Amino acid sequence: MFLGALVDAGVPARLFEQSVAALNIEARLEISRVKRNGISATKVDVYSNGEKDLPREMYWEQQTRQSHSHHDHGDGHSHSHEPQPVALLEHNYALQNPAASEAGGTSRKPTSHEHGRGLIEIRGIIGKATVSESAKKTAIAIFEALGAAEATIHDTGVKEIHFHEVGAVDAMVDIVCAAVGAEFLGLDEIVCSPLNVGGGTVQCAHGTLPVPAPATLELLKDAPLYSSGIQAELVTPTGAAIVKTLAKRFASFPAMKVEKTGYGAGTRDFAGHANVVRLTIGEAQEALSAEIPTDTIIVLEANIDDLNPQVFGYVIDRLFEEGALDAFGIPVQMKKNRPGTLLTVLCRAEDASRLTELIFTETTTLGVRQREEKRQTLERKWVTLTTRWGDIRVKVASLNGIVTNYAPEYEDCRRIATERKLPLKSVLQEALRVYLNDQH
Repeated sequence: MFLGALVDAGVPARLFEQSVAALNIEARLEISRVKRNGISATKVDVYSNGEKDLPREMYWEQQTRQSHSHHDHGDGHSHSHEPQPVALLEHNYALQNPAASEAGGTSRKPTSHEHGRGLIEIRGIIGKATVSESAKKTAIAIFEALGAAEATIHDTGVKEIHFHEVGAVDAMVDIVCAAVGAEFLGLDEIVCSPLNVGGGTVQCAHGTLPVPAPATLELLKDAPLYSSGIQAELVTPTGAAIVKTLAKRFASFPAMKVEKTGYGAGTRDFAGHANVVRLTIGEAQEALSAEIPTDTIIVLEANIDDLNPQVFGYVIDRLFEEGALDAFGIPVQMKKNRPGTLLTVLCRAEDASRLTELIFTETTTLGVRQREEKRQTLERKWVTLTTRWGDIRVKVASLNGIVTNYAPEYEDCRRIATERKLPLKSVLQEALRVYLNDQH
């Protein structure tokens, strides 16, 4: 599905064909256009030794039908009323002891070309392929992630993990083409949405597994997963290994200027659910938060429990006079259950020493804590309004040119209310009315 999305988004199909040929293995691609729940998408099928890969539950359904189609007519002969299967379990890899495997092999008798391939041999095949060194490195990393997950699940060493012949071929094609295609796009990063893993159970050669499969969960530790309720395996171990290696992070749709979109189709077509992988390519746009001006300030703190409250108010006034950006007190319960006040001062770095000295000289504290913090602030400006009672300043805050807040200056409103013997709230309301009228 990922390969289909890559082709749909602009990766040349010929590049994948060349990459498969470069592996020098018995495999080929078939690329077609299909629809999944009404969405047109690109379908990439892998054929290995003449057999087409299928999701494992579809493979085992076909195997069951095959077994039921063979019955004895009483003449000592078994007859088949259906063609022989050409499907192969998608993630058909197993341990050297297949009875302990998660995905196992097929129920077909092994032929001479079906032997186990270990990671060392697979590394060698990829290493000899005529693709870029970076794509080789990525492909090997994906395979190693897959092998490590299987080894963890089966409590064995990575070297003991072997892939059945056809399953190894299919996985090599998927993984190498994924690495080559991702490199072709030249992306700075790949971001993956939360993954719909499906649900229910899935049949494999050696029994029934829950969905998501154990190896899939092992690969996607710390990734955001969910199930929409579809009773099918929607994320396979190979797909999980590709995501784990290629995606830098998981997130909702990021802020971006969209340039291309590609859809890659899965084999199944669910009712009410488009079985596709969507790949959206574009230029990242800075989030609004990244555009908010940021600066570094100093935070000064002191715990005070034996200062006259009248003096505390005086200290706050002096701090503002000396350049503090903000200063305030918070009631705290101190040692020996004494009530006290946490004095906090925000200031610029160049003012920190002077304000620290002021705190020591004007309060009874024996220590002042200091730390740096990042601060983001909205753009601010003052607008002077002429009201029926006089001029009042209004502070206007904006984000990227959009006004987010506005407020009349308290001291101006207080002065007018006092001079004209008016309710303060009436003056505040008048200032807001004039400001809003001016905006229209």
